[in-house]
Amino acid sequence: MSAPPRAVDRKAALTEGPIPSTLLRLALPMVVAFLSFVGFNVVDTYFVGQLGTNELAAMSFTFPVIMVVSSVSIGIGIGTTSAVSRAIGEGDTHKIRRLTTDAVTLGLVVTASVAFVGLLTIEPLFRALGADEAIVALIRQYMVIWYVGVPVVVIPQVGNSAIRATGDTRTPATIMIGAMLVNVVLDPLLIFGWGPVPALGLTGAAIATVAARGVALGLSLLVLVRRERMITTEIPSASEGLASWRAVLYIAIPAGLTQLIVPLSTGVITRFVSEYGVEAVAGFGVATRLELFAILTVNALAAALIPFVGQNWGARKAERVRIGARTAMVWAMIWGVAIWSLMLIFGRPLAGLFNDDPLVVGTTVSYLWIVGSSFGFWGLFIVSASAFNALNKPMPSALLSLIRAFAIWVPLAWIGASFFGLDAIWWAAVVANVAAGVMGVVWFRSAFTRMVRARSDSEGGANGAYATEIANPVA
Repeated sequence: MSAPPRAVDRKAALTEGPIPSTLLRLALPMVVAFLSFVGFNVVDTYFVGQLGTNELAAMSFTFPVIMVVSSVSIGIGIGTTSAVSRAIGEGDTHKIRRLTTDAVTLGLVVTASVAFVGLLTIEPLFRALGADEAIVALIRQYMVIWYVGVPVVVIPQVGNSAIRATGDTRTPATIMIGAMLVNVVLDPLLIFGWGPVPALGLTGAAIATVAARGVALGLSLLVLVRRERMITTEIPSASEGLASWRAVLYIAIPAGLTQLIVPLSTGVITRFVSEYGVEAVAGFGVATRLELFAILTVNALAAALIPFVGQNWGARKAERVRIGARTAMVWAMIWGVAIWSLMLIFGRPLAGLFNDDPLVVGTTVSYLWIVGSSFGFWGLFIVSASAFNALNKPMPSALLSLIRAFAIWVPLAWIGASFFGLDAIWWAAVVANVAAGVMGVVWFRSAFTRMVRARSDSEGGANGAYATEIANPVA
């Protein structure tokens, strides 16, 4: 009989010991992983930009499609981390292996389907997005390779998510850094050629991406099979396999849709901003990119919270869940205030690094100064959403995101843009962030209290730690 997954033996790493230091240990490698992901895209864009304007435009046209596929993979990854971490907390060896193996299989099936449809729709899709014949020809050079390799691009996300569920966030970060470095080497080699290697242009960029992600796939599977022992070769029954898929998709579908809400709402806001000129759009673009870096640490903290909450809830240590969620929320608020303070001081010099047009710089600075005041509340929303996903409650996360974007920000931004000017769009974002943050905390507090009470009742009445959580819900 094979040895149990190592995660079962290491469960105490998340379910015992000091909570703040545990969250910090999980979150720091996630910051590095997110930075490597950003670096991956920056490197591709930089080298393709050296080919010419048409090639850069062609790659820009591919971003929305790649973003949609990335949202699918991120959703499956979040579902995997949530489901597997709870199984680890329960100490269910069979369930851990079954969920991990079936999640990877699910990723393969979904991405293969995406690749098949994508290859058949390259020309009509990108023409519909506004690409002319010359640009479509360049897009085809990139997307044919990318679609063929999309399983290799996406499945490492699922594998790394399963590794994170064990409480190990350092190994996935190391794998992503390795993949990025491979991409840095292969991009110029394959795009421009060197020695016997021909210049392949956009095709070379796609091959470099697929090859680098292939390295990530191989390493993540090696870790899952050899070190963590979380992959099984046992063929499941149809009902068992579908049960695993349902467990992952229950989180993955709402989480994936939530990932799409941000770019969709940003697209609508960009349309409002465009009424104030090209400089305003350029400034908004710079500001939102700086915002991604500003909020990156909170995103890493929220991602780290999923395995922590999942394992502790599975291990029936609800008090640690309560303290962990509260700690993450406090840190998110502190980080938001700190980043806003830095933006007040360094916002203008940072904006000037991207463009020296006074109108562009002014737009960027006004956004960072106004919207930055609500970064702490935005962090509360992000952390609350992750905690809900970890507890197998994905709908509140999706609804909060939808309310923030399309029930508050977009309508208020439209009114503001129509009657009060550009800064009113930024103030609309402040209202949306504050409302989403407050709603997230209140909703999570109420839902968690009900979950603790329901579990306590099902196990014979409130006692011990459960009585503590009922009396002291998440603050």
